[in-house]
Amino acid sequence: MTLPLLAQIQLATSALPVEGPARQPSFVVFLVATLVKMIVLFTVYMVVVALLTLAERKISAWIQGRLGPNRVGGKLGLLQPAADGLKNIMKEETAPPFGAGFLFTLAPVIAFVPAMMTWAVIPWGAPWDSPWGRIEMALAPLPIGFLYILAIASLGIYGIVIAGWASNNKYSLLGGLRSSAQMVSYEIAMGMSTIPVLILAGNVALSDIVQQQATIGWNVLNLTVAFFIFLVAAFAETNRLPFDLPEAESELIAGYHSEYSSMKFSMFFIAEYANMMTASALMATLFFGGWDIPFTLWDNLAPHTGLKTVLTGLFFFLKVQFFVFTYMWIRWTLPRFRYDQLMSLGWRFMLPLALGYIVVVATVVLALDHFDVPLRSSIGLSPFGLALLAVNVVCCIVLFFWLDRGRVISPATSRVTGAELARLRAAAAQRLSQHPALTTEAGD
Repeated sequence: MTLPLLAQIQLATSALPVEGPARQPSFVVFLVATLVKMIVLFTVYMVVVALLTLAERKISAWIQGRLGPNRVGGKLGLLQPAADGLKNIMKEETAPPFGAGFLFTLAPVIAFVPAMMTWAVIPWGAPWDSPWGRIEMALAPLPIGFLYILAIASLGIYGIVIAGWASNNKYSLLGGLRSSAQMVSYEIAMGMSTIPVLILAGNVALSDIVQQQATIGWNVLNLTVAFFIFLVAAFAETNRLPFDLPEAESELIAGYHSEYSSMKFSMFFIAEYANMMTASALMATLFFGGWDIPFTLWDNLAPHTGLKTVLTGLFFFLKVQFFVFTYMWIRWTLPRFRYDQLMSLGWRFMLPLALGYIVVVATVVLALDHFDVPLRSSIGLSPFGLALLAVNVVCCIVLFFWLDRGRVISPATSRVTGAELARLRAAAAQRLSQHPALTTEAGD
C-alpha cells in the first residue's frame, strides 16, 4: 500500500536533491546574507514599483492607440517616474483644518508598509549552496510563511480606513468604508481559495508549496477554480478596476485620498502598485510554481549552484510581471462594477464557490489516497497530478459552461423579467418607427 499524499510529497521532494543535509551558515554569514538580501530586495522593489507607473501609462496608451509619456527621458519616457516624484516632492503639503493630523500623516505609511513586509517570506529563487552554507532566497523563510502573509496583508486596509476618517471629509469617509467592506467581502473568499493549495502541499511553508508543484504539476492546472477565485479576489483586495469603488471618481471625487497632496498622495499610489506586485508574487508562488522552471527538474536537483538561483529568480520575475500586466490590461478592458454587484459577487458567488470547491478537492484527494494512486511513475509523469487535472477539467466545464452561462460578471439580480424587457424594447422600437425624427436625433 502506498503512502498518503502528504508523505509521498515529502518523500518525493526530499529525494529531489541527491545529497546529504544542507550545511547551515554561521550566524555571521546568515546576518550578512540577510542584510544583503534586504538591500537588494528593497532597491529592486522600489525601482520596479516606480517603473510600474510608467508601464501603466505606456500600456494604457498602447491599448488606446496613443504614444504615452515621451517627453522626459527620450522617446520611451524612462525618466517620467523620476519627474513625477520630483514634482510631488516640490508640491505644497496641505492638510484639512479639522482633520486628525497625526493619523492623517500616518495613514499612507500604514497603507504601504504591509505590502512590502509580505515579501519577507516569499521565495523568489532556488536556494544557493554557497561556500559558507545554504542561503535561502527569501528574507525570512518561515515555516508558517503562508499564515504570515494572510496576517500581514490584511493590515493595509487600516491605512485606507484611517485616511478616510482622519480627513474629516464625507467623500473620504465613504471611500474608506467602501474599502473596508470590500476587503472583508473578498478576503474570506481569497483565504478559502488557498485551502485546496494547502491540502495538496500538506504544509503552509511557501518553499514546500513550490516543491509540491514541481512534483505533481502547477496548481493552476490542478486547481483552476481556486486560481480563478484567488485572481478575482486579488483584484478586489488591491482596489483595482473593475473593483475600484473606494476611489470612484464619478461618485466620490477621489475617495479616501481626496484631501491628500504631495508625497502623501503619492504614497497611496505607491502602495497600490506595491500591493499589485505582492498579489502577483503570491499568484505566481501558489499557482504557477513560484521560481520553478517548467518542463524540467534541473532547477530542483543538486547541486544548487548560483546559476540556478539566478535563472529561477529571472523566471519568477517574469511570472510576476505577467500578472502585473494582467492587472493593467484588465483596467483598460472592463468597466467598473456597481456596488451591489460588488457585494453580490463576493458573498453570493465567490464564497459559496470556494466552500464547495474545498469539499470537492478534499474528497478527490482522499479518494486518490484510498485507491493508492502513486505520486510519480517510472516514466516521470504523475498519475496523481493527471487524475487531479481530469477532475479539474470537469469542474471548469460544470462551472463556466453549465452553472454560469455568462452570468459570472453580472451576479446582481434584476426585477425586470425577460418578457418585460422584450416588451419595453418593442415599445421603444415602435416609438422610433412612428417618429423618424427621433431616430435622426439619436444618430446625431
